Amino acid sequence: MPGTVVFDLDGTLADTSADLIAAANACLVDRGMGELLDPVADALIAFHGGRAMLRAGYARMSGDMLLPPGAEDEDYGRLLDHYAANIARHTVLYPGTEGALEQLAADGHILSVCTNKPQALAEELLQQLGIRHRFAALVGADTLPVRKPDPRPYVAAVERAGGTVAQSFLVGDTDTDRKTATAAGVRVALVAFGPEGEGLSRLTPEAMLPHYDHLPALAARWLCDA
Repeated sequence: MPGTVVFDLDGTLADTSADLIAAANACLVDRGMGELLDPVADALIAFHGGRAMLRAGYARMSGDMLLPPGAEDEDYGRLLDHYAANIARHTVLYPGTEGALEQLAADGHILSVCTNKPQALAEELLQQLGIRHRFAALVGADTLPVRKPDPRPYVAAVERAGGTVAQSFLVGDTDTDRKTATAAGVRVALVAFGPEGEGLSRLTPEAMLPHYDHLPALAARWLCDA
């Protein structure tokens, strides 16, 4: 029978790196450091979160600059504000995303999102990208008291969508997603079209997804034949 396909967002459904880097650079510029992060070279850092980007920028600042106490917390809040104001300026869906979502729905699968992006930002981004209606539920970083790789957000994403964990799997792009799937006792397909590409195979996922065109057939094997 059909089941539930749960998606990560950043680096999985959409390439959000340029807008994320721009938000982090805005904070660095405000501190007089300049734009220390590159939207292409640092794309992988972007998918590890706002604080990871800020720390990467701080590590590159001039040696005679000192950060005041609490700078990271202050900048993280400002980063979220910058990002919210420019959330989809450069962000694009990965090739084949819309077609895969349409086919999965036509095949009777339930679709959900489990992301470590704050829920309100995730909701807004999916709306602006025109695909929010495809997902029966969305669980963000602040929806529950815990976040991925704790399995509870994944379980909530499945159950709030009306599915069952035993008949579900995760599509993601990082070690966090690999660990989440393991903790939840489900399979994971990691995308091979993000910044790390085929290098994610080092995480030994149950499948590597070279293009979204391959996802409906994978779902049929993993869910319909289960």
